[in-house]
Amino acid sequence: MNVYMTAGTFDFLKRMETTYPSEIMVTMVNENGALLLHETKGKTLFKEPRRYELLEGSGEIKKDGFVVIQNIPVAEEGRPVFEHQMKNCVNKVENESGFKFFRVLRPLSSNTYVIMTVWDNELSYQKWQNSKTFFVAQQTKDFVKNQQPKIFESASYVSKYSITE
Repeated sequence: MNVYMTAGTFDFLKRMETTYPSEIMVTMVNENGALLLHETKGKTLFKEPRRYELLEGSGEIKKDGFVVIQNIPVAEEGRPVFEHQMKNCVNKVENESGFKFFRVLRPLSSNTYVIMTVWDNELSYQKWQNSKTFFVAQQTKDFVKNQQPKIFESASYVSKYSITE
């Protein structure tokens, strides 16, 4: 599965989403702008997208929810270790209350992997962060972080969005 993302204004991206109702697309918004996600087995309709392939996933993206996107720059030599650890992550979150959607995306034109989760709302996400399951996920993250050679090229960062009609 191919996954593409592009940024822009909410109105423009929402119009693109509604123009292609047969495509799997969803528009997300936060205080800095909007992001349009496109999942397809073919090519994207975007002119200059960020390009990924699906490494792991669970759930179907819906037209509502609270989105957390973790962007993780991984060194070339660290990719196998990182991907191995990420393949175990989906089982650690998919049974949580309020969980909707999980994707680990392998970058095709950069070094930054994306881990995306979608929740019913921000409270569901916060409850998961305080759960034992999240603690186990953090242990996996700490294991990967302490690998030699270092597999991360720089610090990861998180973006949060809302999906609304």
